[in-house]
Amino acid sequence: MKNILLPTDFSENSWNAIKYAINFFEKEPCNFYLLHVNRVSDNIINGSPYIATEQVVEDVYAKPAKQKLRKILKRIIKDFLPNKNHRFYKLSDFNFFIESIRKHVEERKIDFIVMGTKGASGLKKMIIGSNTGDVITKVKCTTLAVPESAKFVKLKEIAFPTDFSLTYDIQILQPLSEIIETYQSALRILHIKKKKTLLNIDQDKNRELLDDYFNHLNHSFYYLTNKKVEDAIQCFVESRNINMICMVAKNLNYFQQILFHSKVEEISYHTEIPFLVLHEKT
Repeated sequence: MKNILLPTDFSENSWNAIKYAINFFEKEPCNFYLLHVNRVSDNIINGSPYIATEQVVEDVYAKPAKQKLRKILKRIIKDFLPNKNHRFYKLSDFNFFIESIRKHVEERKIDFIVMGTKGASGLKKMIIGSNTGDVITKVKCTTLAVPESAKFVKLKEIAFPTDFSLTYDIQILQPLSEIIETYQSALRILHIKKKKTLLNIDQDKNRELLDDYFNHLNHSFYYLTNKKVEDAIQCFVESRNINMICMVAKNLNYFQQILFHSKVEEISYHTEIPFLVLHEKT
C-alpha cells in the first residue's frame, strides 16, 4: 500500500496534479492524503506576525479549508469511477508550509508527494513555482511535480539526465525502477556536456553501475554536447516521445540548471512534462 501526499491550494493547477496522481497510480493500492496548509507565514497584520487563537484558527482557517477539501473529494468521486485500490483522506493544517509537509511525510509514512507546479511570473520567471521548488529541494521524499498543462498518458519514454558524477544506490533508484516495470517504459539515460570530452574514470564507473542496475529493463544511453543543459533537454524531449523527466535531487549541478533557471520563454517542457525528483531517504 503506497501513501501519497497531495498538497492542494484549491487551484485548477493543483486539481490537475490530483487527477494525474489518481491516473498514475490507478492500479496500485494507495492511501491518498489531500492536504491544505493555511500558512502561518501568510498571517501578517501591519507588518507584524499575527498569532491566532485556536478558535480563530478553527473558524477562519480550518472550517473553510475542510469544506473545500470535501468539495474536492466530491469532484474525485464524480470524475473517477470507484476504485477499490484507492482510499482518500482529508488533512488541513495551520503551519509553516514546509514544516507541515515534512510533518505529514513522517507521520503518514509518505512514499510520494504529487503536486502541481506553475512557474512564477515577471522577473522571477522560473520553471518551478516557489511552493513546489521548496518541496523538492527541502523535503526528502520522492516528489512528482506536475506542470499545469500536463495530461496523463502511458509512459513510453522516461528521460534521466545525469552527469555521471554520483554513485546512485539501489534505494534511491527504486521508485524509478518500479515505474519502468509498471508501465513497461523505456529509460533514456542522457549525458549532456558543454564540450566534447571523454568520461573520466569515476564517471565511467558510475555509468557502468547504472547500466548494470537497469540491465533487466529497457534502457539506453545518449550523449549530447551543448553549452546549455536546458536547451539540450528541450531538443531531446522534442526529438523523442518523452513523457517524464526523472532526476536525483542531490545531483545539484544538473538539477539546478534544468529546474531553476529563468529562460522559461525558450523552454516548453516545463509546461507539459512531469518531473520525478528522487531523494535519499534519511
